[in-house]
Amino acid sequence: MNTSKTVFAGLFVAVGVLLPIAFHMIGVSGRIFLPMHIPVFMAGLLLGPVYGLIVGIVVPVVSGLTTGMPPLFPIMPMMAAELAVYGAVAGFINKNLGRGVLLALLGAMVCGRLICIIALMIFGEMLQINTDPFTYVLAGVSGGLPGIILQIVFIPFIVNRLKQAFFYHKFFNEEVQDG
Repeated sequence: MNTSKTVFAGLFVAVGVLLPIAFHMIGVSGRIFLPMHIPVFMAGLLLGPVYGLIVGIVVPVVSGLTTGMPPLFPIMPMMAAELAVYGAVAGFINKNLGRGVLLALLGAMVCGRLICIIALMIFGEMLQINTDPFTYVLAGVSGGLPGIILQIVFIPFIVNRLKQAFFYHKFFNEEVQDG
């Protein structure tokens, strides 16, 4: 286990809980700008698929338990699945396939939405979400379009700047040993 990555994962979890609070404090809806998604994508892109997956699961659970956002039922399980896939897929495409930040981000966005559709097909009735899975996801995408656009524009820039600022080879590289 890489201590630096673990510390950064904790930071991304904290940002994932605090950023939606900040958005709500200034009167901006999380459903429009998707602030919880940003640190999860960044965790996957910077730390890799395993840490991205963990951050993606932990952020909505901790946020739901501490702030009530997202509501623990029925939204939190869906968000945990979606965000876990975002983090894991972004990390996998970027690190293992070497496809770059933007393609990894776009691939993760598509896969995260697909997992929502599949999860709703399987668990929608149990979660009391009685709507067509495709309609549910399409409504989320159309409502969150400003956030998706901001993510596509800013996340690659921020990730590349963080890599430079924190000496990417030292803090995030798998081969570097702690200590």
